[in-house]
Amino acid sequence: MDDEKPHLAKTDPAGPATAVSGGLACGIAIESGDIKRIPPRLLDPEAHCEWVRLRTLMLLRWLSIAGQLVVILAAHFLLGLGISLELSLLVVAVSALVNLGAGLIFSPNARLPEYGTLAFLVFDLLQLAALLGLNGGLTNPFALLMLAPVVVAATALHLAPTLFLGALAILATIFLRYVHLPVMLPDGSPLLLPDLFLDGFLAAIVIGIVFTGAYARRVTVEAHAMGQALLAAQLALAREQMLSDLAGVVAATAHELGTPLATIKLVSSELAEELADRKELREDAELIAQQAERCRDILHSMGKAGKADLMIRHVPLEELLRQAAEPHAERGKEVIFDVAPLPGGEKRQPLVRRDPQIIHGLRNFIQNAVDFARSTVWVEGYWDDKVLRVRISDDGPGYPADVLGRIGDPFMSYAPAYKADDTRPGYEGMGLGIFIAKNLLERSGATLVFANGRDFDDGHHRKRGGAVIEITWPLEAIVDVENASRAPLGENINLRTET
Repeated sequence: MDDEKPHLAKTDPAGPATAVSGGLACGIAIESGDIKRIPPRLLDPEAHCEWVRLRTLMLLRWLSIAGQLVVILAAHFLLGLGISLELSLLVVAVSALVNLGAGLIFSPNARLPEYGTLAFLVFDLLQLAALLGLNGGLTNPFALLMLAPVVVAATALHLAPTLFLGALAILATIFLRYVHLPVMLPDGSPLLLPDLFLDGFLAAIVIGIVFTGAYARRVTVEAHAMGQALLAAQLALAREQMLSDLAGVVAATAHELGTPLATIKLVSSELAEELADRKELREDAELIAQQAERCRDILHSMGKAGKADLMIRHVPLEELLRQAAEPHAERGKEVIFDVAPLPGGEKRQPLVRRDPQIIHGLRNFIQNAVDFARSTVWVEGYWDDKVLRVRISDDGPGYPADVLGRIGDPFMSYAPAYKADDTRPGYEGMGLGIFIAKNLLERSGATLVFANGRDFDDGHHRKRGGAVIEITWPLEAIVDVENASRAPLGENINLRTET
């Protein structure tokens, strides 16, 4: 196995993922139980329009009213400027009355619907524009505050209301440039500024509205999307852990009840022999033996699905890969497994940790490979004395070049090369599957690399031509280096107290 690494999309567990592919071929297939059980609203990266409580907006308005009063009174009584004092105080009083009315009509802890928040912000914007119009327009340095309602809207509303409020703020600013009452200096002359300065200030405010609004919205949406994607990852891991724990209960039950069931069967068989001359009692003893045998068979068959017993906390590498691929091994595509040591590696297969997060991450990538492969998927494992490497590749179309470096972003919108069909059950196309798989594997200490087979210099990957994902762990992060699993196991651990 060659160790070359072309220029690829890569993630590093030591820091935030920078560029992760969305799974083999064009996207990641999400197992139906992981995402479909999450309410759709939780998976909307812009579903934050009801974040803002009325109390928060009222508090911001009270702070604004207090600041406006301080500035108005200071300008008139301390600086001696000639301003429209009565009208300005009237505008501030109207804002205070509206705030008081909102507090009386609605519960302060209520979360406003989107257009309720928009109406609140529109009123604040128009109230500020009225004050500026009464006190110098753009000659008033506090005209910069026209940005504030737009920034709040960008962090709390959807795109359309935000654009509406931004456009309204720009129109109000342009209006104030030409229509306003001048501020009079103490000597009675109006405060006038050169037209060039006013035009520059107008341009600066308009650019500020656009830039700060776009920046605030972008950061907010990305932060919210990341939080929701992490929630989806936690739910997926919790589901995988629950299944693993359930399997552990079954396996431990089958293991620990085997001896008492065998004892019951033995004693009941001896009783049946001793009661040969008493037909009814002998039939009861034989029934007990039969039911004990049946219980043991049921537990044995259930235990085959349970792989979380202490006996299999560490499994050979090939067994781990086969367990991860098992749900997708019979979907009409050939899945080929190949495990071998790299130069310097021990010939015996390493015993790796059988963690739910590792299995779930590998399973997502294998599922996606099967979805997009034409006929064959390769799951390969290699190791030396320092690292363990797993490569999953297919003979499909590979990653689209224009999304290779960014389709790991959660909720990323892109046009997949194929439409969803029966060959890709559960495919969601939201970028969540790769995000979940990548984060789970990185938690285990892995580094992920994504590429197309044509980017590799080795002949067999280039010949396959499909997508390739390479997952690399430091040996000590995943392998039972000290062969601890070969020591006496002791009693099975109670799942309620296990750490």
